[in-house]
Amino acid sequence: MTNDLIHNDTVDTLLNRRSIRAFKPEAIDDNTIATLETVAQHAASSQFLNDWSAIRITDDNLKQKLAEIGHQQYIATAPLLYVFILDEHRNAAIARAKGVDTDSDEFTLNGSYRFAQAQNDAVLALHAMETAAYSLGLGCVILGSLLNDVASLIELMNLPEYTYPVLGLAIGKPDQEPAIKPRMPRTMQFFENTYPSDDDATLAPLAAFDKSVHEYYDLRHTDRPVDAFSDQIAHNATADMAGHAMGSHVAAQGFRLDR
Repeated sequence: MTNDLIHNDTVDTLLNRRSIRAFKPEAIDDNTIATLETVAQHAASSQFLNDWSAIRITDDNLKQKLAEIGHQQYIATAPLLYVFILDEHRNAAIARAKGVDTDSDEFTLNGSYRFAQAQNDAVLALHAMETAAYSLGLGCVILGSLLNDVASLIELMNLPEYTYPVLGLAIGKPDQEPAIKPRMPRTMQFFENTYPSDDDATLAPLAAFDKSVHEYYDLRHTDRPVDAFSDQIAHNATADMAGHAMGSHVAAQGFRLDR
């Protein structure tokens, strides 16, 4: 059974979302910046702790350093560039001013639950900003690549204790119009009441999805073949992730994920 989607401006903005990696060399005006930042502040926040922040990068030298970390030169060309961070530093300062001993074991803003929730809040704020940007005719790309070198990113951003980088977001007027990437069938991602116990049944549509992804990448990369989705998953399942381990960096920022 095929359902007809309901369309409006918001739904269509989200359905047409695609990553933009080429921007026109045009600055983003102050009113647009204020709008995007205010929209981000209206995203959901766990227990209203407001435990995220975003650093707007305007220094060209710093942009270039971030591009080098991300191994993506287009980062340096983004007219508007943010690094979103989870931020319990501000809340720790507030609590300290209220007489809380932030060095005691009673201090819990640095625990695993708060770390996870603050990270979620930062992602929600980024997504709100991204959606607003698309609705205004801008293009964006989310930058997980900035986490290639967390230690250097923390140093460049001068991130204090109880903060941690989450994602970057590059925004600008699009200078490309890539095709929309295919999505897997809903039956592979949406389940009812419980996680399915039959993997074979869940993966039944995988072959068709592999084919659509392969065709999508063939159109984008005519000079070289790109693996099907399932082959990409298999490759990443054994990829060396030692350089992306978070433990030591998280601990250095004052968080205790063991509690």
